[in-house]
Amino acid sequence: MIEKLLIANRGEIALRIQRACRELGIKTVAVHSDADRDLKHVLLADESVCIGPAPSRDSYLHVPSIISAAEVTDTVAIHPGYGFLSENADFAERVERSGFVFIGPKPDTIRLMGDKVSAIAAMKAAGVPCVPGSDGPLEDNHSQQLIKLARQIGYPVIIKAAGGGGGRGMRVVHSDATLLNAISLTKAEAAAAFGNDMVYMEKYLENPRHVEFQILADHHGNAIHLGERDCSMQRRHQKVVEEAPAPGITEEQRQRIGRRCAEACARIGYRGAGTFEFLYQDGEFYFIEMNTRVQVEHPVTEMITGVDIVKEQILIASGEPLRYCQEDIVLRGHAVECRLNAEHPETFMPSPGPIEEFHAPGGPGIRIDTHIYSGYVVPPYYDSMIGKLIAHGENRATAIVRMNNALRETVIEGINTNIPLQRQIIKDAAFQAGGANIHYLEKKLGL
Repeated sequence: MIEKLLIANRGEIALRIQRACRELGIKTVAVHSDADRDLKHVLLADESVCIGPAPSRDSYLHVPSIISAAEVTDTVAIHPGYGFLSENADFAERVERSGFVFIGPKPDTIRLMGDKVSAIAAMKAAGVPCVPGSDGPLEDNHSQQLIKLARQIGYPVIIKAAGGGGGRGMRVVHSDATLLNAISLTKAEAAAAFGNDMVYMEKYLENPRHVEFQILADHHGNAIHLGERDCSMQRRHQKVVEEAPAPGITEEQRQRIGRRCAEACARIGYRGAGTFEFLYQDGEFYFIEMNTRVQVEHPVTEMITGVDIVKEQILIASGEPLRYCQEDIVLRGHAVECRLNAEHPETFMPSPGPIEEFHAPGGPGIRIDTHIYSGYVVPPYYDSMIGKLIAHGENRATAIVRMNNALRETVIEGINTNIPLQRQIIKDAAFQAGGANIHYLEKKLGL
């Protein structure tokens, strides 16, 4: 068992990892920037190390500082959380080369699945359904072949950066006239943003839902799925509300696609927690990417399965076999998660500053994952998410009612938050009916 673990992240996910470590009897080391000395997990850690000034590039993204902090504290393992360096294969490789355990997949696996082209090729080989598209990266000097390919796929198509993510490096094309220019522009943007100018082409699904499958896999060739989540309530490709299980997905679909995801993990030698993301339209699933880390929305899966995903990550990294078989995974009830952001609910402008008062909601089925407290100052340097509110019930209707009540009870004063927007979404007729597509929220907001 790992005896000491360094948490290479901040905010609510750092506190979430720390709590899992406490349950496992593992000591924790918190690294933090100058701006984050008062983070809750830093105050509660067994040890803490300042790794640099506020900007992420000088602290949470500065690999030498993180490795040095692990060395001086005699750390055994490093957990990257999500965001920052969590899907950086070079970081994972540096961690392992330095003699530490990386809580996540092998570096080569992160590279394979981090490149959209190689990820799709691997999934096609494993029998996972994929969006119709190019078999590899697009070449500028093959203009007629590119136009022919787009016609074969059928307009509209979408040009995507192989190393992209989070809605960046994408361009939708509706005709031959704009195709070649769109490819050139996306390649240039990809080179500037990701240091990789490879792009590929896919069929653009106009009204899909976003449905993703959670998996766990160990060093011994075992892999299982924990069912699916619906993350279709999005703004600018960023998830706002998530739920599990996904409305309208049948048990046959769940087991068929989940089994293929688990089999794909065994095929590529995956280890740890991971998420297969799909577009879902007209009853069909289309793989788009895999996230090789714990997801922001992992709590909804935990609530309906009873599996602590973060603890399982750590145990798997310790070399232990999976503690669950597929038959052990039973979905109970329904869970909904609302992301809480320090931002104006209408303009979406970030709202850093001191929290004058914080009151967390309570009641049956309510969970809140957050690092904030009364007197905490939200810094202006990082992502605006300050927590996640989760509601679980015996069915979807109960979970939604509990979420609405929890949002009404939550008090965060001194800064703006998106709670008014979340209440609007939860009470929306289309959301309550279930099955809204990924464009619904932006159209509702007039964006």
